[in-house]
Amino acid sequence: MTATTARAFVVVRPGTGEIREVALPAPGPGDVLVRTLHSGISRGTETLVFRGEVPEDQRERMRAPFQTGDLPGPVAYGYLNVGVVEAGPPELLGRTVFCLHPHQTAYVVPADAVVPVPDGVPARRAVLAGTVETAVNALWDAAPLVGDRVAVIGAGMVGCCVARLLAGIPGIEVTLVDIDKERAVTAHALGVGFATPADAEGERDLVVHTSASGEGLQVAVDLLADEGTVLEMSWYGDRAVQVGLGGAFHSRRLRIVASQVGSVARARRSRRTTTDRLALALSLLRDEAFDLLLTDRSPFEELPAVLAALAAGRPALCHTVDYPEA
Repeated sequence: MTATTARAFVVVRPGTGEIREVALPAPGPGDVLVRTLHSGISRGTETLVFRGEVPEDQRERMRAPFQTGDLPGPVAYGYLNVGVVEAGPPELLGRTVFCLHPHQTAYVVPADAVVPVPDGVPARRAVLAGTVETAVNALWDAAPLVGDRVAVIGAGMVGCCVARLLAGIPGIEVTLVDIDKERAVTAHALGVGFATPADAEGERDLVVHTSASGEGLQVAVDLLADEGTVLEMSWYGDRAVQVGLGGAFHSRRLRIVASQVGSVARARRSRRTTTDRLALALSLLRDEAFDLLLTDRSPFEELPAVLAALAAGRPALCHTVDYPEA
């Protein structure tokens, strides 16, 4: 027998969430039934959703793969989910898998929507797969070179994942830049340098910006060497951002380039699928250093209060959600 109902976290309206019972369809021949073990909160995007700050003209573009309802609400939104397959094809039965699914105790999706978690990757760490996938796409966009001097602005989930991947490229000098001096401990554990915006060295070949603030973007531009590039990964929702592009911006031939995970980076689009990219991200999570990003956890029942606290500014890197056993 398979489950016929599940519980899902729903943003009822901006600033308010609750857990609701939802019906589950019977799995078809090409489907899997997944019981969730852990989910992760993508703090930047999910708090924008929770506060209702997604611009109206971007609501369809920002739909999560298995989102139910519409922004600004009621809507079930999220995309960092790890569970175990309880019904489906024999090769997946009993496997721990990652899926881009909202916070829900169980769900039915097509079998090709889940990617098995490799041996050596704990289930809780695997919730970072979506964030590491974003970092992989960013490096495909940025194409850093051996020996580059790189700064990453913003020591949140995305910035830390980007910094860790950059640290594996020979000869690259990586500095994680953040206004919170306590992030220095995290940076050093990830194998990279640390600086505050006031202390960061300039003449960077590449600056990756992830802080989602206009001030951070200005720091990113200011740190560039001539003909350097800012890779902009932040998403600002409906907030306007100002950055100074006068002065020597044009004469120094500086660039600001957007990176977004919705499409495979152009440099790899003809040779890699989104599934390939996600599988690569999961394999990279064999690295135990990523456990440093799993800073907070709570049971599923507390998710409405947790999202409200995060949206109000409570600090966290990756807050994971633990689900009850079957």
